[in-house]
Amino acid sequence: MRGKDIRLERIMNRNTRKTIIVPMDHGVTNGPIDGLIDLGNAVDQVAEGGANAVLGHMGLALYGHRKTGRDIGLILHLSASTSIGPDPNEKVLINTVQNALKMGADAVSMHVNIGADSEAVMLSDLGKIAVDCMEWGMPLLAMMYPRGRKIIDEHGVEQVKLAARVAAELGADIVKTVYTGDPDSFREVTRGCPVPVVVAGGQKTDDRSTLELIEGAMEGGAAGLSIGRNAFQHRTPARFVHAAAMIVHERKSVDEALASLV
Repeated sequence: MRGKDIRLERIMNRNTRKTIIVPMDHGVTNGPIDGLIDLGNAVDQVAEGGANAVLGHMGLALYGHRKTGRDIGLILHLSASTSIGPDPNEKVLINTVQNALKMGADAVSMHVNIGADSEAVMLSDLGKIAVDCMEWGMPLLAMMYPRGRKIIDEHGVEQVKLAARVAAELGADIVKTVYTGDPDSFREVTRGCPVPVVVAGGQKTDDRSTLELIEGAMEGGAAGLSIGRNAFQHRTPARFVHAAAMIVHERKSVDEALASLV
C-alpha cells in the first residue's frame, strides 16, 4: 500500500469506506467558541461517539488531540483567516505538509472559496499543497465553498458541483462541500467528482434537521460528513456523533438515530 492509502485508512472506516470528521478549526476564525473552550474534552467527546477524525490547526495537535480517551484520526488544517479580517473569504497558507507530518497528522486540509476575490491565490496554494501531498504520501482534504460577489446561491448545484470538481482536478483526495438541499441535486455533485465527497454541516440547527441533512447527503452519494458546531456544541456530543454514525455507517433512518438521543 502507498503512504496515502495507509493514512486514509486512519480517517475512514475500513468496512464502510465512509467517514465522520468533526472540524475544530473555529478557534482561528472565531476564537474560543462554546464547545471548543477545552479542546481535549471536545476531542474525547466526539471520539467516544465514534468520529473517525478531528480537523483543526496546530493548536488542536498541541493542546487537544490524543491526550486521553479513544484514539481518533488527526487532520491538520493548512489555511486560515479570521472573521474580523479585511476579507474573511481570503484563506492564506499558515502551515506546511512537512510540518504536519512531523506533528503526526494523518491528513491535511485546505479551504478554498470559489468565486471569492482571492480565488486565484487560493487555487494556486491548493495546487502546490496537492503536489507536496503526492510527494510525501499525505492525504489532502479540500474544503470547497462557492462564496463571492458573483455567487447568488451558495448551495446552488451548478456552483457546488463546480467547486467539488475543481478540488478533484487539482489533486484533492477528499472534498468537503455544502449540501444542495436534496439527494437528487447532491447526486449531481458526487457523480461529477471522482473522489469522495463529504458534506458540511453549516450553522447550528436542531437534531432532526441536521440528521435529515446527513441522510439526504448519504442518499445523494456522499462518503460521509464533516460537521462541527452541530456535533461539538450539542448537549451530548458523544451521543450526537453516535446518532450520525448510525446513518453514515449503519444506514439507519433519521427516526432510529433520533431515538438514540432520547
